Amino acid sequence: MRQNISDVASRLFVERGFDQVTVDDIAVAADVSRMTVFNHFPRKEDMFFDLDELGREDLHQAFEQFDKDGDLQAVEALRLFVHQAVAERRPYTRFMPGSEKFVATVMASEALKARARAIRDELTATIAVALSSGTDSRVPDTSTNLAAALITATLTTAFLEGHRVFRLSHDGESATATFLAVIDQGWRSVAVAQNL
Repeated sequence: MRQNISDVASRLFVERGFDQVTVDDIAVAADVSRMTVFNHFPRKEDMFFDLDELGREDLHQAFEQFDKDGDLQAVEALRLFVHQAVAERRPYTRFMPGSEKFVATVMASEALKARARAIRDELTATIAVALSSGTDSRVPDTSTNLAAALITATLTTAFLEGHRVFRLSHDGESATATFLAVIDQGWRSVAVAQNL
């Protein structure tokens, strides 16, 4: 049910534009009630960013694995997690036909841009807490908050650059290579910042 609502909503958002589609439009097209839509998605924006939840679950699992391993630095563990997500072709790391419409739809909607910023801020806070879990204080300090912000900025830039390359080339492999190159470059900046 949830996936059907998300698929229908995504199709309508891309066809008509996010701001021109109502929750009632989605409910009718998905053949469910308005209440059913809200039972699965608290906000209309969450139907568009439906892969956010999967990404968060994967990230939490990566943090749990880091806690078990203990021999990897948290920042490096996160970099390896991103590479593994790409190797496993997790849905939020793929560049394929139609994905350029995703970015265009976001850029055309102030509501979606605001939700994307909120997701980015939530991700930064989650990463900061995870990075501080290996420290004595277990509370994010200035350097931990800086590292988390740089990681999130790197992820955002890598995502946008990958989509830019895909839009121009229609080549998923080139887009993925660009995405990972930006990830690795950004992570080197994080390592430098941590040593300041």
